[in-house]
Amino acid sequence: MLTQHTIDIIKATVPAVSIHANDITAHFYPLMFREYPEVKRFFNQSNQAGNAQPKALANALVAYASNIENLAVLEAAVNRIVNKHVSLNIQPEQYAIVGECLLKSIKAVLGDAATDAVIEAWGLAYWQLADLLIAAEEAAYTANAEKEGGWRGEREFAVTTKVAESDIITSFYLTPTDGKPVTSFTPGQFIGLVLTIDGEETRRQYSLSDAPNSEYLRISVKREEGGTVSNYLHSRIQAGDTLRVLAPAGDFVLKDNNKPVVLVTGGIGITPAISMLNSLKDTDRPIHFIHAAMNTKVHAFRDHVTNLAAENDNIKPYFVYSDATAECKPDATGFINLAMLEEKIGDDRDVEFYFLGPKPFMQAMNGFAPKLGIPAENVHFEFFGPAEDLNIDPTA
Repeated sequence: MLTQHTIDIIKATVPAVSIHANDITAHFYPLMFREYPEVKRFFNQSNQAGNAQPKALANALVAYASNIENLAVLEAAVNRIVNKHVSLNIQPEQYAIVGECLLKSIKAVLGDAATDAVIEAWGLAYWQLADLLIAAEEAAYTANAEKEGGWRGEREFAVTTKVAESDIITSFYLTPTDGKPVTSFTPGQFIGLVLTIDGEETRRQYSLSDAPNSEYLRISVKREEGGTVSNYLHSRIQAGDTLRVLAPAGDFVLKDNNKPVVLVTGGIGITPAISMLNSLKDTDRPIHFIHAAMNTKVHAFRDHVTNLAAENDNIKPYFVYSDATAECKPDATGFINLAMLEEKIGDDRDVEFYFLGPKPFMQAMNGFAPKLGIPAENVHFEFFGPAEDLNIDPTA
């Protein structure tokens, strides 16, 4: 527990840290990568180049300090951090590296204002949060290891099948080489891959795109222009190759109730929705599956969803194309709008509303949800950038 004296120092310096938070994180990452290059493999360098990760850290830093006396409001944010860390296999010793470099960066940016007392207070505050995260992550690692078919750390999987789902999305079916069962997971979760590409280790998370089963895991990967990992998987990984896999994690998950489900996705955001759909198809829950894509060339799983709907009256698909050709035959053209959602969802707005897709799509759906009258606790999304980019309180 922090002393009142330490809390008072943190509260007194929050305004200065808030003003300079982006400068602090801009100093922090290059410093850490320079002094501890071994941690670079845990960070997506595309997010570094695009400033998404530094901005997210800056916002998290300010949110934590601003709520130093009421950490309960950070529960949801902490849970998301824990899940991301578990999917990367973050270990306690890495917190010491982060803490050291963060305090050095605060000192470097704030200068004389960062007195010894201020740095000591921020160090104590950092370790209060770090200890909380370390304990939660250890509990998650232990739970994963104790589940039937579960594991801790890396596990080798073979690529048994590789399937092109569209011109730009390919599915990889992964089976453990040890011959043991695969752990269950909650639809919507993702796994981490540990890859060595041209001599450098890197890690990426990919949503699971099929219902839980004891035989395999499936991920469906979009080939990103200039994407190191996605292009490696598409071009160089073939059936028979092996991948190092970290256990499923994530809190963007299917809720276990009987409410209607609305799955609204754009582009590659379809992958966790397919996992949810496949898990729900034999239930009585009404499912509205609304997907936006450019056209059929890039629309993955169209036939699969259409066939499921033909076999199950509870599934209602609706496809919207922004660049449709004559052959596409979507249900609508342009972009998903509020009127479309109002019509498709109907009068009952007590639904579980899930959305996932590119940033502009996410911003639009996040704005539509309250206008639809959907209860805030029923709105679910996965977003890898700063929460403020969606006009969301980072503590929520």
